[in-house]
Amino acid sequence: MSDRTHPNAQLAELEKLAAHVVELALAKGVDVAEAIARAGSELTTKVRLGEPELVEEASHRGIGLRVIKNQRVALTSTSDLSERGLERFVADALELVDVSQEDPFAGPADPALIATTAPMPDDLYDPEIANITAAQALDWAKRGEKAAFDADSRIKNSDGATFSRTAGGFALVLSGGFRGGYSSSYASLSVVPVVDDEGNKKRRGYHWTARRHFADLDSAESVGAEAARRTLRKLGPRKVPSCEAPVIFDPDAARSIVGMLAGCIMGSSIWRKQSYLAGRIGTPVMSELCTIVDDPFLRRAPGTRPFDGEGLVSRRNVVIEQGRLETYLCDSYSARKLGVTSTANASRGSSGDVGASTTNFVLQPGSSTPESILANTKRGLLVTEMMGFGFNALTGDFSRGASGFWIEDGQIAFPVSEITISLNANELFRRIDAIGTDLDMRTSTASPTIRVSSMTIAGS
Repeated sequence: MSDRTHPNAQLAELEKLAAHVVELALAKGVDVAEAIARAGSELTTKVRLGEPELVEEASHRGIGLRVIKNQRVALTSTSDLSERGLERFVADALELVDVSQEDPFAGPADPALIATTAPMPDDLYDPEIANITAAQALDWAKRGEKAAFDADSRIKNSDGATFSRTAGGFALVLSGGFRGGYSSSYASLSVVPVVDDEGNKKRRGYHWTARRHFADLDSAESVGAEAARRTLRKLGPRKVPSCEAPVIFDPDAARSIVGMLAGCIMGSSIWRKQSYLAGRIGTPVMSELCTIVDDPFLRRAPGTRPFDGEGLVSRRNVVIEQGRLETYLCDSYSARKLGVTSTANASRGSSGDVGASTTNFVLQPGSSTPESILANTKRGLLVTEMMGFGFNALTGDFSRGASGFWIEDGQIAFPVSEITISLNANELFRRIDAIGTDLDMRTSTASPTIRVSSMTIAGS
């Protein structure tokens, strides 16, 4: 199976392969057989100071299998797609399933929920991305880095510029009657300039672009110029006294905040009682300004998909509506554990394992521009980066290192670093009092600018 095969032909081959494996497993006496076959390629290039530093290209082909027999589950995967390799692969699954522990909640998705037709999205795959060569990728990285150097003479160093692309497809075949698959692509460019500061300290900034379609990427020159701007504004950071003050999170930092909530509304976290949101359905958990939607139908977005990992037709789930928690996101297993219905949020790994995940998990934009949010903040902190991982999903306690800019009279006064921001998530989300209009779907978890009315800032 060539990596340059037309995507439709590739999908047909992958579906045929997956169906064959399912037939082999069923013939061996399992109750359920589910196979996922994948093929694709990845390319990563990096330049530093105008010279190539990394060119890494790889292709992959493989298949994963989940079998269920007498409430026992086994998972196997292989990249040996010869007939002998596939027979050995299926035999391994049969050996594993016989020694697995019984699980009364194990099983396939409810047959009544499985899609009878699988829509084929036509905008998740771009052949122009799939055909990007190493030379073209290096050219993009070089132009991005050069634009950063050209933006200001103070920028003489760099941690490099990286251009990556991935493209491929998969087919899912379930013994319950589902067959489907699709192709997808994604490309990104990041530029990381370095500038010298007082005391021989180095300040690093970055900017990046990422999209499913090549034509939707920001230009290499604009990415480099913006990376330079973001780097230079970090010169001369100060510490601030410890205090309580409003905190604005720019979209990159806000995405991290929203992502931490995503982990707490997964069905698996709820039934394991590893989330502070367990038992909170129907109660306010965020500000009334906040609505979060898990939406698999956003055009060309990174998490868009026509069906989930168990063959259920994708559905749009309103997770938070005007601050109220409306649902947890579940695959079939966690739904059974919780006594609810799957929300079509199953994802399936390359080895055939199934678990719940988000699609496009998005805090819906508000009505305030980021500029107006800043102007209406008399004194506070704008966070552009956070360091470390300081969130306890069980208790909701949140504390992370941060850097950004101090705000005075609605304007950026000076850069700040070496501070810590903290607040329990219950209060953090309830105190969101402004949401921006600047939503950008570069990633599947996304947020516009947000402002929290008051947080603890630990400084000097």
